Amino acid sequence: MLPGHVAYGLAAQYGLRISTATVLAWERGHAVPTGHELTALAGVLWCSPGELLTAARTLREHRTARRLTVEELAGQVGLMPAAYLRMEESGRWRGNERQSAALAEVLGLTAAGLVTVSGRDEELAELLRAAVTTRRQAPVRAVAKLVRLERGLLQDVLDQLHADYRALAASAPGRTGAVGEPPGEPSGATDDAERAFLAGITERFWRTAGMQGKST
Repeated sequence: MLPGHVAYGLAAQYGLRISTATVLAWERGHAVPTGHELTALAGVLWCSPGELLTAARTLREHRTARRLTVEELAGQVGLMPAAYLRMEESGRWRGNERQSAALAEVLGLTAAGLVTVSGRDEELAELLRAAVTTRRQAPVRAVAKLVRLERGLLQDVLDQLHADYRALAASAPGRTGAVGEPPGEPSGATDDAERAFLAGITERFWRTAGMQGKST
């Protein structure tokens, strides 16, 4: 169905004045429909909202894919609707440990998905770079607080990443294997493989932990 036909269907069936340009922006990932718009869009296209969200990343996208209202999801995770809505609109989940566990269960989130909907992917990446390159305990403890992984598994994953990084560092020209540069700032002697390792540290972390990617 062409974007113009979709826009017409939204207006005729649901009374939504959505331009063809907006529909195109949705298709190209440059904009995201609201929950109501997504439900209407699914109706026009004869599919479920979940089918339109093949890689949901935000709280709103996950909630809409599960066909839950703000009130329903807030109730299931133990929050007032207004408090939950503020988190959804800000893109940063701020629930406590019990509420986070409930959110993960209701939305079917992995530990990786929970970090993503919390808006903390970049924070995790910075902590992982510090933990892998410097081996200081402070970033290791911070990672443990951020991700919902069993402590033994987390330590095994970080040990493996550290060993992999040391192997890359030792193979770089002029290096003896010592690792001590500031996280995310490789020296001039560090080769491209080492830089790529640090750039993709979050995906590598979840993959080593037995999880694929950052979605559900």
